[in-house]
Amino acid sequence: MKIILFTVIVSLCVAFVLGLLLGLFKKIFAVEVDPKVQAIADVLSGGNCGGCGFAGCAAFAQAVVDGTAPANGCIAGGPSVAAKVGEIMGVSVSATKKVAILACKGNNDCAAPRGTYNGIKTCAAASQSINGTKLCSFGCIGYGDCVEACQFGALFMGKDGLPVIDYEKCVGCGKCSRTCPKKLFVIVDGDKKGSVALCSNRSDNKTVIKKNCSFGCIKCGICVKKCPEKCLELVNGIPVVDYEKCTSCGECIKACPDKVLDLVQNVIA
Repeated sequence: MKIILFTVIVSLCVAFVLGLLLGLFKKIFAVEVDPKVQAIADVLSGGNCGGCGFAGCAAFAQAVVDGTAPANGCIAGGPSVAAKVGEIMGVSVSATKKVAILACKGNNDCAAPRGTYNGIKTCAAASQSINGTKLCSFGCIGYGDCVEACQFGALFMGKDGLPVIDYEKCVGCGKCSRTCPKKLFVIVDGDKKGSVALCSNRSDNKTVIKKNCSFGCIKCGICVKKCPEKCLELVNGIPVVDYEKCTSCGECIKACPDKVLDLVQNVIA
């Protein structure tokens, strides 16, 4: 019994001394933190999504104070967070809410499958092993890696095999875009207006494109010819819009034989 009591007393004494030493070392080696860093970190989204280009919210907050990141750099936070960060830093800032758009319409009904895939059910694995589950090697694989990656619950898999974006929750952080092995997500301003191509097939084989996906862009160029503002051009086989000129007239959308184009404002409505 005496041995047990002695052991307990010694243990408590050792713990007390170690506690004092740790407190002392913490005080001696403490690093001064600018109060602005903590203030900025407190108003950020806390998602550590990486949309700002930094490892996390704490790193971004430090970068803003250091002058290596803009006050409106928190993509996930949008205009409201940008305003709060600007107030802390004493600067006037503006920001626009960002959102993601899926540049693929190759659902289960219109995109032909490559075959039966028996590997690991992730987009990354299917892409590396057989270049995707569909004959269109540019199309959505459909295993939902983007859904798993979204930290804001803004994505879910639809019954047609394509991810669906909840624009009430989407903050445009770009995590889905960075995760997708086919790079099918485009990040745009939430107030963007104009035409957008919902296809990422860059092949120039029109016959194969049409056979593999009924919504695939066949590079006919009719949209370019029909555009009254001359704001469309084919880049690597994909219609690209000059939004400085686009008036959302919809002529390219009506002309497209495969319904590849749509207005951004309609997609994210």
